[in-house]
Amino acid sequence: MSTDTRTTCPYCGVGCGVLARPGVPVAGDPEHPANFGRLCSKGSALAETLSLDGRLLYPEINGIRSSWNDALTAVADGFARIIAEHGPNSVALYVSGQLLTEDYYAANKLAKGFLGTGNIDSNSRLCMASAVAGHRRAFGEDVVPGIYEDLEMADLIVLVGSNTAWCHPVLYQRILAARELRPQMRIVVIDPRRTSTCEGDVLHLPLAPGTDVALFNGLLAYLSEHGALDDDYIANATTGLADALATARTQAPAAETCGLSPEALETFFSWFAGTERVVTVFSQGVNQSSAGTDKVNAILNVHLATGRIGRPGMGPFSVTGQPNAMGGREVGALSNMLAAHLDWDRPGDAELLCGYWNAPNLATAPGLKAVDLFQAIDAGKIKAVWIMATNPAVSLPEADAVRRALQNCSLVVVSDCMREVDTADYAHIRLPALGWGEKDGTVTNSERVISRQRSFLPVPGEARADWWIIAEVAKRLGYADAFSWNGPADIFREHANLSGLANGGTRVFDISGLAALTDAGYAAMPPTRWPCPSVAPATERLFGAGGFPAPGGRARLVATPYRAAARATDAAFPLVLMTGRVRDQWHTMTRTGKAARLLAHIPEPFLAVHPADAAGIPDGALATVEAGTGRAVLRLRHDPGLRRGSVFAPMHWTARFAPAGRINPTVNAEVDPISGQPELKHTPVRLSPYAAVWHGFLIARRNLGTGLAAWNAVLPASENVWRHELAGMETAETAFARIREIFGDTPWMLLSDPSQHRYRAALIIEGRLQACLFIGPDHVLPARDWLVSRFATDKLAPAERRALLAARPADGPMPEAPVCVCHAVGAIRISQAIAAGHISVEAVGKATRAGTNCGSCKPEIRALLQAATQQLESA
Repeated sequence: MSTDTRTTCPYCGVGCGVLARPGVPVAGDPEHPANFGRLCSKGSALAETLSLDGRLLYPEINGIRSSWNDALTAVADGFARIIAEHGPNSVALYVSGQLLTEDYYAANKLAKGFLGTGNIDSNSRLCMASAVAGHRRAFGEDVVPGIYEDLEMADLIVLVGSNTAWCHPVLYQRILAARELRPQMRIVVIDPRRTSTCEGDVLHLPLAPGTDVALFNGLLAYLSEHGALDDDYIANATTGLADALATARTQAPAAETCGLSPEALETFFSWFAGTERVVTVFSQGVNQSSAGTDKVNAILNVHLATGRIGRPGMGPFSVTGQPNAMGGREVGALSNMLAAHLDWDRPGDAELLCGYWNAPNLATAPGLKAVDLFQAIDAGKIKAVWIMATNPAVSLPEADAVRRALQNCSLVVVSDCMREVDTADYAHIRLPALGWGEKDGTVTNSERVISRQRSFLPVPGEARADWWIIAEVAKRLGYADAFSWNGPADIFREHANLSGLANGGTRVFDISGLAALTDAGYAAMPPTRWPCPSVAPATERLFGAGGFPAPGGRARLVATPYRAAARATDAAFPLVLMTGRVRDQWHTMTRTGKAARLLAHIPEPFLAVHPADAAGIPDGALATVEAGTGRAVLRLRHDPGLRRGSVFAPMHWTARFAPAGRINPTVNAEVDPISGQPELKHTPVRLSPYAAVWHGFLIARRNLGTGLAAWNAVLPASENVWRHELAGMETAETAFARIREIFGDTPWMLLSDPSQHRYRAALIIEGRLQACLFIGPDHVLPARDWLVSRFATDKLAPAERRALLAARPADGPMPEAPVCVCHAVGAIRISQAIAAGHISVEAVGKATRAGTNCGSCKPEIRALLQAATQQLESA
């Protein structure tokens, strides 16, 4: 009898444990300390993303299937030739938080130790580099001091630049569950947008984008003025307070700079000053900035100055975006770091690593960070790049320039589990990697817990583990002895042993207590938090009594002068573009884009804008957003919760789903001068209508791609049914005929009104619906949900046929898009439950199951409850 495999979710940095087996829906692991059985909508749908559709199953050279030997030899020969001709800094690796720690370790060892280049960087540069830099400046090492339990023990939680309800929903539900038990817990949300995290009883501070430093400098000055500093902790465990305070006191008033009411700011400051147990959670809204490192240090300053760190229920908490961003940081996969938290700037560290690896060509200095790395490719300075498990042609800023760089690069190697990703289009050599469910190793989550990711699926085609691919290339370069691992357990032991080498407590990262694990012990390893040294007891929380891995054991408060974003708005580009994530999608959708229910909530790329900034463009219309670097065409959403002068777009959509909906061509490539993290939250843009002649949609039993019209977004609508959203420039009549011709000479049911430029058609073959095509002069078109549901019918009844061109049933309810994706519960059903007397989120959940899994839809349920209450009060 098949049993569940305990493994780890491959999405965000919460690091949820899951129970999985082939052919069975994934479930949360009730014994995992991160989630205790909960999963978000994405994690719950993992089983729906495991098909081999679109998988890269065999090695390819120039698009032609090859043998592994030929492909690996081509990679090795190509890198060796380019290094011989142009030196080691002419090559680079770009890796990913999707890699397991063992893969990450192998890649870093090859690049820095044997190719001799520091040019290996991770896509974690785009999400967590500022946190890393801030930790290192303050603590002396990249260490997150707290644990998830602190979120449940705090009396005040401050969420900064984090839509936790959508981006880390399991953590958010842990917070809400704790507040149910302790109603005195307060929550403050600091974000220019009013997101789902702001729903309910929270204090929302909609600060001006990019002004976080001014806010926390103001808080530091307030704490000092009101006698709320911890003088003993400051004296015994820190340095730098005088300079940090002097800088904070010289800036303009925080309320004025941040665009906040003095009353709201006074409330937040007084809460912070009067509450001992405070946790400040920060994420991408802080990190993704040209002042990201200073933002992090401004947050760390207030915790260090009050001694609110490393004790139960208190501390600064960096929440990571990717499942193994932390693991990559541990092994030194950022270009300015060395493995095991060793440091180029610390005497003896490079020599220690060189000797441990017996590395003949250890890089002598840090390499290029992600944005600079791809600019160097564009300039022809880097002539070979190996990209692993990430999609920089979509995710990097100024993404069209990245595409140009890859197009002109002499050698592009891509290791990926998917063949049809935008970056792979530019690859000379494609190497098929294992995907989630097939690979075996470890990941580390945001609270420093190392978890096993275990395989439970057979290896498809000729796919191989990333560490194996790296080792085989290294062997062909002549480094067989250093890469002669038999499996991931060998790599983990090497990594763990290095962490304890010449350590003696000088580095907090120490997992040498795991270095002696047998293969069986590694296979059975439970979730384990670091540090776990071989010579001292493990520690859960860090720095509560000081003891920082910095000179004198003291943390440093860093002076953080407020500076505006690198590029300011002006008359030509008056709006600030912020990019980010949505609830049900992950990065560039190579996995979540396969699951129809994950696209039901938000099916298209969109631009959210305050109605007063919409320039007269109606809600639901297409709009062009343009910056100096590029443009995108997106579905406009009026959102009164957005701060005036700012707009928001999700970063997920790719050329495979919506070519014109890629937002990152517009995003500027300004970076933080310390962390190198790009400013993904502050690009000046302008907005204009998209002047399409016609709008429409096609629902069909096959994916017809994104070339049907000038603007096209394609998505799975249900099993083997695809929805194409369209807009074009020729006449509506011409488009209507052209698209129908794709299906050949077959009779369609037709309804047309040429005078109004409205056309509708349905194709039925042997009683089954094959396609529906609707075209009109504007974006106001019928709902798609009932039409999609008809594709599941084997033989349409006469009444259903007649209703097709009306896009709604002659009688009976219309299906609706879900509010709760986990249980497919929509707004109508929720409203009916409310009308029946279920007048709390919990009561609605009991009646409909909505919100009872991951809980990320609870804010929307709460909004429906509030709307119903207001309607009753006004009646």
